Amino acid sequence: MAKILVTGAGGFIGSHLTEYLVEQGYKVRAFVRYNSRNFWGWLEKSKYIDNIEIYSGDIRDYDSVYESINGIDYVFHLAALIGIPYSYYSPLAYIKTNIEGTYNILQAARELKIKRVVHISTSEVYGTAQYVPIDEKHPINPQSPYAASKASVDYLAKSFYLSFDLPVTIVRPFNTFGPRQSARAVIPTIISQALSGKKEIELGNLNSSRAFTYVLDTVKGIHKIGLHPDTIGEVVNIGTGKDIFVSEVVTLVSKLVGIDLKVRVDSKRIRPEKSEVQRLICDYSKARNLTGWKPRYTLEEGLEKTIAWFKENLEIYKGEIYNV
Repeated sequence: MAKILVTGAGGFIGSHLTEYLVEQGYKVRAFVRYNSRNFWGWLEKSKYIDNIEIYSGDIRDYDSVYESINGIDYVFHLAALIGIPYSYYSPLAYIKTNIEGTYNILQAARELKIKRVVHISTSEVYGTAQYVPIDEKHPINPQSPYAASKASVDYLAKSFYLSFDLPVTIVRPFNTFGPRQSARAVIPTIISQALSGKKEIELGNLNSSRAFTYVLDTVKGIHKIGLHPDTIGEVVNIGTGKDIFVSEVVTLVSKLVGIDLKVRVDSKRIRPEKSEVQRLICDYSKARNLTGWKPRYTLEEGLEKTIAWFKENLEIYKGEIYNV
């Protein structure tokens, strides 16, 4: 089987993708950020760890990236800073990691003649929906430094395809949730606060809506779309066609955990007004028509699996603080 590099492999989606690719029989090299403790993120206790080649490096360092790609057939590029609130504090960190890091991947892949670079984008590049559902022709309108950095590298990746004939596919997931997700995201913060015993949880904007996709649907889509012969040079959305208000997510989680949750709006958790993305809902017809991919899990099914995982791993989370 082909050999695949996954960057950001120790993260939420990256770790699930790494394990899924191993299950599919690929040889997988996992790029994790170098640290003195040899800590591999969510892969640290993976049941597949003996079948994964760990590569510790820094996505911002070209030499490190080049060496990680040497001998690889396909690259799935997920390494990025993704926290929107932190991008307000340090936009430059997002430029160095997301933009320069992606350049390193593209240039090294070009020099090494990689068969495909699968670049993972984000629905945040669309900004608040100007029409729904959002297809790939929707205007790009990033409203945060994070979204701007991701929109920039989407264009950079496409330019390498157009200018240098580098085989690139851009997969654009909408909001993903599931086990291992950071409490920076809204579903984990609701669940972790609820399970920690808080009767009144703290949240930001309750009136924004998102179309949430369970993580296993997302990674299957990344794999299927990323390596499909008809998606070279294409941008393809992954997501569901049904959105839900954050306030409704609270009600649903409250029902599933059996706790009557009350909400207090915390001003620290609210984005600047012009930066708030009010609505995201996915048109995944291009993914379905090109590759046959469609979401399998309902929101309720995904939440049940996620809540069960959080119950077993709650000690990892600090439900009493705001994760930036």
